[in-house]
Amino acid sequence: MVTTADGRAAPLHPFAEQGPADGQYPNRLQREAFYPVAYRWMRFSRRMDERLFELFQKGYAKGTVTTGIGNEATSVGLAMPLRAGLDVVSVLHRDLASHLILGAKPYDIFCQYLANAESLTHAREGNCHYGNAHMRRFPMISHLGKMLSLVVGGTWSARRDGQPAFGVTVIGDGGTSNGEFHESLNVASVLRVPVIFLIENNHYAFSTPTSAQYRCRRLSDRAAGYAIEGATIDGTDPWQVYSTICDWLEAMDEDLMPRLLECDTLRLQGHAAYDKATYVDPAQLEAWRARDPLPKARLLAAEIGGLSQSQIAAIETGIDDEIEEAVKRAIAVGRPSPTMVPINTYARGGPARIKPYRASRVKNGDAVNQALDYLLENDPRAVLLGLDIGTYGSAFKTCKGLLERHGAERVIDMPLCESAGIGFALGASQVGSRPIYEFQFADFGTEACTQVGLNCGTWFFRSGHEAPLLLRLPCGGGVTMGAFHSGEFEGLWSRFPGLKLLYPATAQETFEAILAGYFDPNPCLVFEHKLLYWSKSGDIDFDGNLASLWNPRTYCQGDDLTIVAFGAMVHESLQAAAKSERSIEVINPFVLQPLAIAPIVESVRKTGRLLVVQESGETQGLGDRIISLVSQRCHGTLKTPPRLVSAPDLPVPFAPELEGQTRPNWEKIDLAIEETCWDD
Repeated sequence: MVTTADGRAAPLHPFAEQGPADGQYPNRLQREAFYPVAYRWMRFSRRMDERLFELFQKGYAKGTVTTGIGNEATSVGLAMPLRAGLDVVSVLHRDLASHLILGAKPYDIFCQYLANAESLTHAREGNCHYGNAHMRRFPMISHLGKMLSLVVGGTWSARRDGQPAFGVTVIGDGGTSNGEFHESLNVASVLRVPVIFLIENNHYAFSTPTSAQYRCRRLSDRAAGYAIEGATIDGTDPWQVYSTICDWLEAMDEDLMPRLLECDTLRLQGHAAYDKATYVDPAQLEAWRARDPLPKARLLAAEIGGLSQSQIAAIETGIDDEIEEAVKRAIAVGRPSPTMVPINTYARGGPARIKPYRASRVKNGDAVNQALDYLLENDPRAVLLGLDIGTYGSAFKTCKGLLERHGAERVIDMPLCESAGIGFALGASQVGSRPIYEFQFADFGTEACTQVGLNCGTWFFRSGHEAPLLLRLPCGGGVTMGAFHSGEFEGLWSRFPGLKLLYPATAQETFEAILAGYFDPNPCLVFEHKLLYWSKSGDIDFDGNLASLWNPRTYCQGDDLTIVAFGAMVHESLQAAAKSERSIEVINPFVLQPLAIAPIVESVRKTGRLLVVQESGETQGLGDRIISLVSQRCHGTLKTPPRLVSAPDLPVPFAPELEGQTRPNWEKIDLAIEETCWDD
């Protein structure tokens, strides 16, 4: 059984693994004991990389095969002190040795690279993008810098739970040019999260030399800007890497501050198997080969570790035999079948019922506040993150009083870094927390497009692990804030698989959307229209049934026309319907993704007409998709062509006279009603 340092069982799962105990914190190895262990892992990694390269050349290994040849000393040294299942880790494509030390099995890795039926990710994800989220070894994505903040969030969550966990996250020299590298360092420093940011500086980012990446003398010099310790060491010396990591883990246990470690390491092959690295000066490459860490480690395993040549040979033979057996087994596995491989975008689960809640005469903004208060009060896992949500109570005061009621450890003002903020939340969600992140405006969510759409949205598909986090987006126009504070962007987010989108219009729906999104095991985005925060009110009568919340909302029945609207457009549509002589049915899909189209289709088959109303521009929202789906299913029953009422494809104007001209209202909807019902 894997246990944490305080004796509790670590999270277990069918994917659970256990790494070796040799040299794990706080049990440090002496040099004579270290080198035999380190050499074995370095040799194992080197031989596996060589076999993967050969398998690529023979057409067995798929995708971009990158090797860690030359990087083994850094990869081994950084991983040996860590505790699988407790410490939070994200390593890169040249860190095969780290995966092995932390519990990955050679056979599973070969299957992953062959993309066969027993692949670690069920052949759903690229060859080097594996990990084990259940054991806190997060699978990487190719967007450089995006994994750093996850380790910060995961480590923070573990420490919040009283676990003595550390984080280690790896980035290349090129990746340090990425904005999230700096965002993550800053967050870790501000929140005092004990994470080692390790830079593997192999002097090239694909073909771009470090001279084109930065001008500081050492990348570790950047630590000073975040008031943390930094160092540059020889990454070809596994003992120096291991000793530094051990020293820093001891220091971080005292001060909880992150560190920045630059390892001067090597890449003795091209970026990937297809790259011959002709851009590297042959003399430079020859000098690097003279620094190859593997022969040196072999020599020191004998000289310091006391191994005889026959013992070393026996270790090497054993490694070769184990690898060849794993290759033989992996090659014999069949190809994945689309009918057998689980292709699930969404995780399933969550409670069916929770504590009921009732309140009278509640405005939408108060409904947000009461929902957040309900969650913080009833679930100790809940944490609220965002900009100015603490003392200030958030930009629209929807978080007012929550800091005073629940404390600074539950209501956390984050630095201004939306991308790292979402990465932090995703990482925290993997280690026992249930984060609620507020974007100050929905428009600012675009700062975190990769994290939300590609990391959060695909997490369950790639890792098999739930990603329960709730993202709140104050959105919409009508409050004279101009182009950068008035967007909705539901059309943008609906294009990313794996996300769930909810857009309430009433106080009841607002309360329910936040609870439904929070308890769902997937990343959920709740759109909160700013104009409705304080302009609309109603009662909340929530019976505790979560399963019933994920359905469209029908406000009035009708036989002449179906209107589909969401957000503030629900109220504009209801006003137009009330003034019209037509018999109109008004529906809010409520859940915009995954969209339940069946109730809308049923309504249109009854009325024969469809009018979709959206505040977003004509091609920016979901109206065209709804019209397309309904048209496909109702082409024989439609009496007139479906119509869309929307804003024009323009940025939202600032002046109220201009915004009012472009934004849909009940008068424009009333005109569209008559035009849609022209045949009567």
